[in-house]
Order: sequence, then C-alpha cells, then structure tokens
Amino acid sequence: MDRRSRFIGGLKQESFKVFEDEVEQEVAYFTNESQPFTVALVLDMSYSTTFKIGEIQSAAIAFIDQLRPEDRVLVISFDEQVHMLCEATSDRATIYRAIRSTKIATGTSLYEAVEMTINVRLRTVKGRKAMVLFTDGVDTTSRSSNDLANLRDALELDALIYPIRYDTFADVQAMKNRGPVMLPGPKTTTPPTIPTSGGLPFPIPTGPTVGTPGSRGTTAEEYKFAEEYLTKLADLTGGSIYLASTIGNLNNAFTKIASELREFYSLGYYPTSEETPGKTRRIKVKVSQPDVVVRARDKYVVPKKKRLKTS
Repeated sequence: MDRRSRFIGGLKQESFKVFEDEVEQEVAYFTNESQPFTVALVLDMSYSTTFKIGEIQSAAIAFIDQLRPEDRVLVISFDEQVHMLCEATSDRATIYRAIRSTKIATGTSLYEAVEMTINVRLRTVKGRKAMVLFTDGVDTTSRSSNDLANLRDALELDALIYPIRYDTFADVQAMKNRGPVMLPGPKTTTPPTIPTSGGLPFPIPTGPTVGTPGSRGTTAEEYKFAEEYLTKLADLTGGSIYLASTIGNLNNAFTKIASELREFYSLGYYPTSEETPGKTRRIKVKVSQPDVVVRARDKYVVPKKKRLKTS
C-alpha cells in the first residue's frame, strides 16, 4: 500500500523479495490477479445490546454482496455452542438463509468456534482463504480450547483473519448494576497444554486466561485481554482488526475487508532451511518500489507436513 493505505496495483514478481529468518528465498509462486476466495464468516451470537440481531444480519449480507460471484462463503455462529450454518458455497441464497437463521443466545464459546473454523473447515480448503470474525473477543464457556491454542493454529494456517470487535463492557457493567447477571457457572475442564518447543512468538499471559474455569467475562482486565487476543489473530496472519461501535462503522469494516480480499498479491516459496515441525520461522517481504508499505504475515509455525508457504 502507499502511505495513505491505498492498494498499489500492477507490481510484478521481480518487484518483490522474500526472506525467511533473514535468508532470501526464491519466489516460486506469484500472482497479481484476482482469484476466488473462500471466506469463513464467524458470528458471535452471545447477548449484546451494542447491535440488534437484524443489524448484524443486514451488515453481514451487505458484506456478502460485495464479494465476487465466484467467492465461496461458509457461515458459522456461536453462543455456548458452535453452529455450522452452511458449508462453503457460492450460492447466495444459501448464504443469506444461513445468516438470517442466526439467533441470540447465552454463553460465548469463542475459542472453540475459532478452533473449529481453523482445523475442521479452513485447513483443508485449497486456494486463498480468510476468516471474518465478528465478536467482542470475550470467551466465557469454551471447554476444549483456549486463546494460545487458537494463536498457534493461526500461525500454522495459510489464511488471513479479520476480527471485527465490538465492545460490550459498558453493557455488561450496566447489567451488573441492575442485578445478578445470568452467566454460565464455573467449568471443571482444564484447558489443553500448549507446546512451547521452538518458542511462542507472543507473550504468555501471567494471569488467568480468558474463558478458563471460573471466568465470567465481566472485568476490565478480561476485556483488555480480549482485545489483545483479537489483535494477535490479525497480526499473526496478515489481516486487520476493526472496531465496530455503531452500525455505520460495522458496515464500513465489512466494506474495507471486502476490498482487501479483492486487492491482494500472493507470493509463495519453498523454504531452503531444514523444516523442523513446531519451529517458528520469521518472514520479511520487501518491495523495490519506494514509499510502499507492505503488510504480510511475518511468521509461521512449521506444520507436520512440508508445504508451499505463502505470505
């Protein structure tokens, strides 16, 4: 992009250089042409007074209308449970029905929704792919996953993640002041242990993880942690995070994401160094043209099987 965050088109393969752990790599794959995307639209349906259900559905449908006809969309919603509403399809009527079927409910199993989207749905998808995640970022009911598992999975996934964060903290405090808040009680399941071989490229929280046993998702600390979690998901994958506090900037966030999915360069290389599963590799993309800002994922974790890495 240029210094005003406008996409720069027309660049050729020779305009780019890619480095892994400071060693230049041979670019084996390059395209500057629009290609179909598979987009996972993941919607938080836990209770919030920030947006009405109709506003969320209308904004999501308007986002779908900005995608190209050949782009495929899968729709997932979550509350305490994760709901698969439609598999990846380019049929707009099916996508619209899935979005309109969403319902507000209690509980927020955000981490389980992200894990399912990454590992069960997106990991096997070929070609370009992205996740658009609409949530406040606070998890209260996940039992089988946590934030660190999500971040490590995101590093192994060849996909962009675009969180759209809305802040429900003031609403939650107002409900607390009015009386008891009916939120799920403590859980007894211990979150999985995350391997640390190779080093995690993000800090490990010293306090309790949001969504771990006993968490109710109502404190300022938990909301701050939620924002950091969503920011990391975007940063680690080369996506962007957007704040939606009104229906106007919710629509604007969806519009910007749709634009970014249309305007994109794809680069690929086969790493020259030995690939050790679980090892974190750092990526740097440079462009020969002056006054250009490059936004690309800057690291990945070596998966169990070797494959073409993209940035």
